[in-house]
Amino acid sequence: MRSSLIGRAWGRAWALLPARTDLDQARRDPRRDLLAGLTVAIVALPLALGFGVTSGLGAEAGLATAVVAGALAAIFGGSNLQVSGPTGAMTVVLVPIVAEHGPGGVLTVGLLAGLILVALAMARAGKYMQYVPAPVVEGFTLGIACVIGLQQIPNALGVTKPEGDKILVVTWRALQEAGKAPNWTAIALAGAVAAVMLIGARLRPTIPFSIVAVIAATLVTQTFHLDAARPIGKLPAGLPAPSLSFLDLGSLGSLLAPAVAVAALAALESLLSASVADGMTVGQKHDPDRELFGQGLANIAAPLFGGVPATGAIARTAVNVRTGASSRLSALAHAVVLAVIVFAAAPLVSKVPLAALAGVLIATAIRMVEVGSLRAMARATRSDALILVLTAVATVCLDLVYAVIIGLAVAGALALRAVAQQARMDQVPLDHGEHTDEEHALLDEHIVAYRMDGPLFFAAAHRFLLELAEVADVRVVILRMSRVTTMDATGALVLKDAVEKLNRRGIAVMTSGIRPGQYQVLDSVGALTLLRHEGRSYATTPEAIAGARTHLERAGILPAGPTDTGPRAGSQEETVR
Repeated sequence: MRSSLIGRAWGRAWALLPARTDLDQARRDPRRDLLAGLTVAIVALPLALGFGVTSGLGAEAGLATAVVAGALAAIFGGSNLQVSGPTGAMTVVLVPIVAEHGPGGVLTVGLLAGLILVALAMARAGKYMQYVPAPVVEGFTLGIACVIGLQQIPNALGVTKPEGDKILVVTWRALQEAGKAPNWTAIALAGAVAAVMLIGARLRPTIPFSIVAVIAATLVTQTFHLDAARPIGKLPAGLPAPSLSFLDLGSLGSLLAPAVAVAALAALESLLSASVADGMTVGQKHDPDRELFGQGLANIAAPLFGGVPATGAIARTAVNVRTGASSRLSALAHAVVLAVIVFAAAPLVSKVPLAALAGVLIATAIRMVEVGSLRAMARATRSDALILVLTAVATVCLDLVYAVIIGLAVAGALALRAVAQQARMDQVPLDHGEHTDEEHALLDEHIVAYRMDGPLFFAAAHRFLLELAEVADVRVVILRMSRVTTMDATGALVLKDAVEKLNRRGIAVMTSGIRPGQYQVLDSVGALTLLRHEGRSYATTPEAIAGARTHLERAGILPAGPTDTGPRAGSQEETVR
């Protein structure tokens, strides 16, 4: 037994490893892929520096993540075009972890999150990420963009980041401090860099204006000795040796919940980014489980080199696709180029002003907001608009994990409400067969028939109970159930309760057309035995009407007499249920 489980686990792990086809694809057009990788590296450099600084671990942590996680995710990930590294969404989650547990806590969380992602890949959990509703994703993205922009306010204003882990509080304190003594140099640099990126992207979208603006800002500050523009500071010339010294085994219990949150965010953002890459190309389709596996390995390795947790990066992936990448060689080349920069140009990178990086991230946050998509989602339905707004507000005011949970919960509740509204119970005329007019009148006086349509489950069942409980002045109720699409235990219990209440009032309940798949749930709560009492469950409605007449005859309400009420020759089963 144990050997069988080990064998299946090994087979599953083997299926997630790189295949020969990956190497074949990398050989098709290496020159084009290498050029795309160089372009992505130029775009990624200021982002890696900025997100590293924003996370609280420093610019070197962002670079280490971009190099190590970017390379491993490129090799082992499930997308040919995905580019991974530090992202703004992950930074939003990491800031409170740094505040509570320190840098070592963040590295431990990243390692644990990587192990969770590998476990999710082994469990084939990647396919479930596709069920996240679009309004949740749009609201999530809008909220992240707002948080990223707000996180840059202290550096853009040239003030030291105030204490606190609530982004709105920190932003307000930074504004108050800047109001006392404005740092116009930092404000001008951040504004100029953001303006160059936003305007340049419209005029020449193929040019990486982020690196152009950062270089220009660095040259200006160094040439004119603008001391008010604080630089990044000294960077190590290379990556540190891998180490597990940051692990605090005594704190693993308290770090497990943040690790689950980081893993959930990494999975969601990476698979979303991979899906975006698929949509921008023809013939590309990512493997969600393998993508989780690659991101897991990347997040296990990055903390060993002092890096922060990583995910697939939508903006860098989009640049990769637009510059003509066709295989994972481009993402790997991007990591190699960044490694060369780390080893060869660390002294130059250390002089980049923090305000310039703030401008880059502010522009990135603005470009993350797709106004057209938000407008379309808000106009779709009121439910979609509500979900979008709630998710975005929760992202800013709470955190990303709570935001997704709230968005999913509200979306699920509204979906259940919509499904429940489709369920109906309508009174329908009786199909009397070959009765006389006098018999028709007698039957109509004592029998009422209801047709139940749609799902009979917890969200809709109680409404049916109220409708049935109001039935009066009849002796028999016929429930036509052939159109009940699904039924859960709550629906069966409510139905049982309604039948018992009607029986106590002397009203007999007949059923027709119960589907075979619904017998089990009815039987599990004891409703089936009650419905079959004295043979009161029938296959078709005419049979139920005949049973109702027999019941009325036995009660002395109708005169006894043989009547043919069965289905006529040539009639279709669907018309009599």
